[in-house]
Amino acid sequence: MKAHALALFTILVWSTTFVATKVLLAAGLTPLWILVIRFALGFAALSCLRPHRLRLTRPRDGRLFAAAGLTGVACYFLLENVALTFTSATAVGAIAATSPLFCALIALRRGQCPASPTHFAVGFALAMGGIVLVGTASGDAFAGNTADNLIGCALAFGAALVWSVYSTLVDRIADAGYETLAATKRIFAWGLLFMMPAVPFAGAFPTPGLADPLVVANLLFLGLGASAACFATWNFAVKHLGAVVTSTYIYLVPALTGAASALVLGEPVTAPIVAGVALTIAGLMLSTRTKSTCKLHRSTPATQPDKAFLCRKLR
Repeated sequence: MKAHALALFTILVWSTTFVATKVLLAAGLTPLWILVIRFALGFAALSCLRPHRLRLTRPRDGRLFAAAGLTGVACYFLLENVALTFTSATAVGAIAATSPLFCALIALRRGQCPASPTHFAVGFALAMGGIVLVGTASGDAFAGNTADNLIGCALAFGAALVWSVYSTLVDRIADAGYETLAATKRIFAWGLLFMMPAVPFAGAFPTPGLADPLVVANLLFLGLGASAACFATWNFAVKHLGAVVTSTYIYLVPALTGAASALVLGEPVTAPIVAGVALTIAGLMLSTRTKSTCKLHRSTPATQPDKAFLCRKLR
């Protein structure tokens, strides 16, 4: 129950990060500076909690951490932040929530927890239809540039793909027996390292914006709450539930992000947007429906990180 509660808490917080990022973008911060400041704060917080360097059980595990930092920190959030400059928070939230589809595809390719092909195909079609509807309706509601809206939706879709890879990597890191906070700190360090080559192109450091209490509050929320705390809670949930099960909580993101966007940003809630969100959620639920519940077998985790899922038939 603790892992499920933490996964739910994480999703409740992450659903509002699209809104917080939109506020920062409106205040004049660039997507890259938001990303760098956010994860620098998160890394600092985790360093206070876990000041010692994580010792790797095996040298080759370092590649898992590096890949997780590249995908789940640098690439995912840069794609998400840039997407928010082109389209609405509602659209980005709905599209980014499709990552469980790709988690399921990765699991299927590895021969784990086979889903019903019919359920997956129909669910995938529904989710994609919902995404198209949300993206189109969001663009129409803002009367914005159609090309820009399409670019934003494509970037958000790319972010969903990247996050599914990250979730699978974290699953393997957890299976290797590493402590959650220390592992998360190492992932953040790699993510910040991968961001550094792009910093010279990020523009001037947003010193004037940091004098605004609203900007500071949103950066602290993203850095300490949504990054340091929620990455740790998410990774804990993945460790105990597996990537596929944990990612199902992402079903809630489209509805929660849409509600937060309407309340805080004043984004319109039209019938097509509501219908698109509903289709996306229905498709996600159907596409990941299986005949069995699955959990990684985690005995002797430090020596057997690649064990297959063990599935228990539902009674």
